[in-house]
Amino acid sequence: MMMIPCPMPRTILIADDDPHIRQLLAFALAKAGLDTIEAGDGDATLAAAETSAPDLIVLDINMPRTDGIEVCRRLRANSDVPILFLSSRDDELDRVLGIELGADDYVTKPFSPREVVARVMAILRRVAARPPLVAAAAASVMRRGQLSLDTEGWQASWAGQTVTLTVTEFSILRTLATMPSKVFGRDAIIDRLHGPGFAVTDRTIDSHIRNLRAKFARVGAEDVIETRAGIGYRLGTCGAG
Repeated sequence: MMMIPCPMPRTILIADDDPHIRQLLAFALAKAGLDTIEAGDGDATLAAAETSAPDLIVLDINMPRTDGIEVCRRLRANSDVPILFLSSRDDELDRVLGIELGADDYVTKPFSPREVVARVMAILRRVAARPPLVAAAAASVMRRGQLSLDTEGWQASWAGQTVTLTVTEFSILRTLATMPSKVFGRDAIIDRLHGPGFAVTDRTIDSHIRNLRAKFARVGAEDVIETRAGIGYRLGTCGAG
């Protein structure tokens, strides 16, 4: 299967303490037309993210000095740069925690470089839909109750208060908002985000949903997403009664 090159220059920060993994990923990403920079520990990752402004970070969870979970937490304090986690754990504890902190996706070690590239490209395609700031005035806005989604500016708000979301979180919410009465199964949500056949677990979608609810709860929104047991999720009443 031929890898489709990235149509626009993008810089990926590869953060892993294993130089072999960094080299492997740098080679695979370069074949897809992506530029790369590298960091071997958490502190170097934070420094590179600040000075180089990468378009996406491939972030290992288990790194020296500052681990990936803490790096993600610090980055999310003032940045919405997409993050793809690498995890060597057999269980999902760290991976789910990373998603809840704001990571967009994860890959488990040992991994196929092709899979990492595919997930990176999927995230970048969603990011590419973000327009320049000057286009925000003409943005298409979806509204339901107190919820407002600027689908061109990639901004969400509740009763006028901005709610900062990751690319994946916004994409999920937008998917639900396109058909507010429809209950989307987890597989249907995954298909909307990545395309049919993309390997993402149900647990990942559940983690993103929990993260969305927590973020909106902080601004007083308790009914943004409704769960239908055994079926999936749909947009809630969003304060409309």
